[in-house]
Amino acid sequence: MSYELVAYLGVMDAGKSTLALQYHHSLGGNGVLYTCLDRSGSGMISSRIGLSHEAREVAPDLDIYDQLAELQPEYVVVDEVQFLNAPKQINHLADAVDGLKINVYAFGLKTDFLGRLFPASARLLELADRVEELPVPVRCWCGARGTHNARVRDGVMVFQGDVVEIGDMDSYTVLCRKHHRAGLA
Repeated sequence: MSYELVAYLGVMDAGKSTLALQYHHSLGGNGVLYTCLDRSGSGMISSRIGLSHEAREVAPDLDIYDQLAELQPEYVVVDEVQFLNAPKQINHLADAVDGLKINVYAFGLKTDFLGRLFPASARLLELADRVEELPVPVRCWCGARGTHNARVRDGVMVFQGDVVEIGDMDSYTVLCRKHHRAGLA
């Protein structure tokens, strides 16, 4: 049997957390769930449609590989993977696949509000055996496929501020590349 590190990266509202929880359920519920900086608080994976499940919070100094070597789960599901410590913790996930023979399914945002790859997402793209597009299409206000997350204030796209801003979904929208690059939210 071959084992894989599978990346599911996309934009906001594409169902990442819902799909992560569905994977956990469909695989039998005997795996380990990880999350980092979920909008509902520490140690929880939550989706906007109301699904949630307890998970292990990934602190920046957590050695994921060592913890998985001790736990020996059937599989691993990671939500909010973009917030993991890169490259270290992403390397731990790849090492768990190769050394511990565990499938790892990682879900998260590909880029930040400026359209730049999150460091953890970039490392995941470098190491993943497969990168899958999330199945839920998200549309820009113009009707085109949404490909970028944008931060907005009073309906105007902003280009400054902390990269990580958790919880305030009203301050984000999904745009197509054309409108993101033009700054038209």
